[in-house]
Amino acid sequence: VKPCFFPGGDIGRLAVCGTVNDLAMQGARPLWLSVGLILEEGLPLVELRKVIASIQAAAAEAGVAVATGDTKVVERGTCDQLFINTAGLGRCESPRPLGAARAQPGDAVIINGEIGNHGIAVMSRREGISFATSVLSDCAPLWSLVEAVLATGAEIHTLRDPTRGGVAAAVCEIARASGVGIRLHESALPVHREVQGACDLLGLDPLTIANEGKVLVFCPARDAERVVTAMRGHPLGRAAAVIGEVTEKPKGMALLRTRIGGERVMDLPTGEDLPRIC
Repeated sequence: VKPCFFPGGDIGRLAVCGTVNDLAMQGARPLWLSVGLILEEGLPLVELRKVIASIQAAAAEAGVAVATGDTKVVERGTCDQLFINTAGLGRCESPRPLGAARAQPGDAVIINGEIGNHGIAVMSRREGISFATSVLSDCAPLWSLVEAVLATGAEIHTLRDPTRGGVAAAVCEIARASGVGIRLHESALPVHREVQGACDLLGLDPLTIANEGKVLVFCPARDAERVVTAMRGHPLGRAAAVIGEVTEKPKGMALLRTRIGGERVMDLPTGEDLPRIC
């Protein structure tokens, strides 16, 4: 990610959360991490210490142990300050298999809060397009929230963290993998007013902006209320909402019902709004 430090987080916290959330989306409790560092010659030690402290804090928050790792230093100019590579192991605790190909017609689509905060927080500090905003990255480890959702006994089919490419990329991938239609409702999408304002300013769509602390939950509509209730009882799910539903048709496509009652097709973003955002 560039810059390494941004409102609400930094590259160390992001590295930990990204890996533990990948495990959580499979219904697995994260247990162990490996952390590999590639350091550019001349990286200030004070910045390195901040990143290491952030990794330690995020790992403790997520309940994982950093079990192994490695560090390499490369010549100045061959690495942009600092790269972090993480991998993780966990124990599956979901009572049923989860995956992008398991969404079913009749499922509700639920998200745990505001979308686009991470991407806008990083963009606001990016050299060349920086702007003032109070928006903080939503970067957070999601296992404890997922655990609360699984504990409801709801029939969860799919979990997905809408990171690079945002919610739009995630629902398009799920629609294609499951061979179903997905319809989201613009009026139901939780979007911070400053995120919407920044998107309007930059010509971006909140649906394609990266998130690092959000989870999409696909479950039968009959279970949606208890899932939303469980999410709202967790600090990371206070603004949880049902934002759409899964339909039989159009197969493999995602649609957005607009505030004025029309519909438009959502498609996989053809590129990144801004590279190295997560």
